[in-house]
Amino acid sequence: MQKDFDSWNREKKNIHQDGSNKFYKAKEIWWCSLGLNVGFEQDGTSKSYQRPVLVLKGFSRQVCWVLALTTSKKKNPYHISVGMIEGEESFAILSQIRLIDTKRFTDRLSVLDTKTFDKIRKAVKDLI
Repeated sequence: MQKDFDSWNREKKNIHQDGSNKFYKAKEIWWCSLGLNVGFEQDGTSKSYQRPVLVLKGFSRQVCWVLALTTSKKKNPYHISVGMIEGEESFAILSQIRLIDTKRFTDRLSVLDTKTFDKIRKAVKDLI
């Protein structure tokens, strides 16, 4: 499938110019403009290139580590259930950890419970 990188580039320019950094906390799940990416990197899925992400760790008001979420159920150690998000079972993709600018956040969806969050953090640490 051919990707339309030019459309994403226009959207990214708007986010960079007009976006504002959002206040966030670890454990929160946000809609995030991840964009259109290369190869097997996780893309945003809507027309505005968004998908839910879990905030793993904050470094400043401007940047944090996130894990992309998916509703694709796969039996492998890199997909961990986060429970129901907007009515669908969702999974954190451990292999898709990335640093993002919080201008990419649009709407906060929910806050993950501490037990599930700690399980995901441990799994990420075990990868390293």
